[in-house]
Amino acid sequence: MTDTTFEAFGFATPILAALKHAGFIKPTPIQAGAIPHGLARKDVLGLAQTGTGKTAAFALPILQVMAGHKLHNRRFSTRALILAPTRELAVQIEQEFKKFGAGLGLRVVLIVGGVGRSGQVTRLSRGADIVVGCPGRVLDLMNTKELIIDQCEFFVLDEADRMLDLGFFPDIRKIVTHLPTRRQSALFSATMPAEISKLAEGLLRDPVRVTVAAVSSTPARIAQSVHFVDGSQKRDLLVDLLRDPALTRSIVFTRTKRGADRVALQLNAVKIPAVALHGNLGQNARQRALDAFKSGEARVLVATDIAARGIDVSGVSHVVNFELPNEPESYVHRIGRTARNGAEGVAVAFCDATELPYLNQIEKLTGIKMEVAGGTRPSQAMPVKKPQRHPDMVVRKVKPAKPRRPQYGEQRKTRAA
Repeated sequence: MTDTTFEAFGFATPILAALKHAGFIKPTPIQAGAIPHGLARKDVLGLAQTGTGKTAAFALPILQVMAGHKLHNRRFSTRALILAPTRELAVQIEQEFKKFGAGLGLRVVLIVGGVGRSGQVTRLSRGADIVVGCPGRVLDLMNTKELIIDQCEFFVLDEADRMLDLGFFPDIRKIVTHLPTRRQSALFSATMPAEISKLAEGLLRDPVRVTVAAVSSTPARIAQSVHFVDGSQKRDLLVDLLRDPALTRSIVFTRTKRGADRVALQLNAVKIPAVALHGNLGQNARQRALDAFKSGEARVLVATDIAARGIDVSGVSHVVNFELPNEPESYVHRIGRTARNGAEGVAVAFCDATELPYLNQIEKLTGIKMEVAGGTRPSQAMPVKKPQRHPDMVVRKVKPAKPRRPQYGEQRKTRAA
């Protein structure tokens, strides 16, 4: 299907115009493989890592069907429900639906946590053809009857493996019980562990399986290297690296939210404009951080793994793993933020002696031995040191003294007094 064009799918004129305006000329492999089955109203099981164009693969068939006929009763006309694991990915999906369906007059409503629910309830009350959201808030509004999905024709579960990681499966199973039996469903995931496979069996009916790149593969266009450096020296190395003007737009990954805040503050202190992005920020703060990064106001986005999937920012030249992830698959998703849409990119990893097991797991998964850009590879991992007491310190538990009972004579004197 390498020579397939969007025109060959028979999309409605407004959709083709929107694709042309957005610069979409040729379908990606996941789009070429999934769109025909979606248009044929078949369930789809898509295996593809982030950045491969999955959103259009399920959005375009849904929009094409909706372009053919519209419901008049908008109050109860939610016809498509798309679930995403993070707010950022949900926002991106909502924007894609609006972009591709700009000329169709459809209403797309975003439902996510981290912001007030009243505005979302108001938009739902006006009618929502397509609802895009995260499981928690979606279930919340379903429980209050402010979101009704018993007429949904389409259901999509995106980034299913990330849903599993974040513990959303119980909520998803509750949501699915409210969907009509007759519907078209799609599930997309980068990996297929047993839990995902079991969920797909209960969710999809005779699905067509479309597989693109496995999660273990890293794009050949990304130059990967590692610096072996002591943890206390990582900050200085990062500053030196980011002072290079070649790093025009960079994402720096940390393992913790507090670490992301700390690194962003340190970079701003040395006049390197940076913003932090993590789960403790409210939706408005997260959007402001993304907007600052996209506009170039901030050269550096310091993020936790919440940003490893679902954020599509063009022109990211470098990804820096300030701290290596403890799950090797997360490394693949992290560096997938660069070298998008045919561009080249650079991924740099910082590794101290305690992180060597993480590096070994990453290299085993990807099958790539990273080029050493600095330092010397430790022969073995150094265990994390626990704080120890000075050898001269002897700590003994001292039992609290029991109050002494006064003797008989003492009691008499007390009474006399």
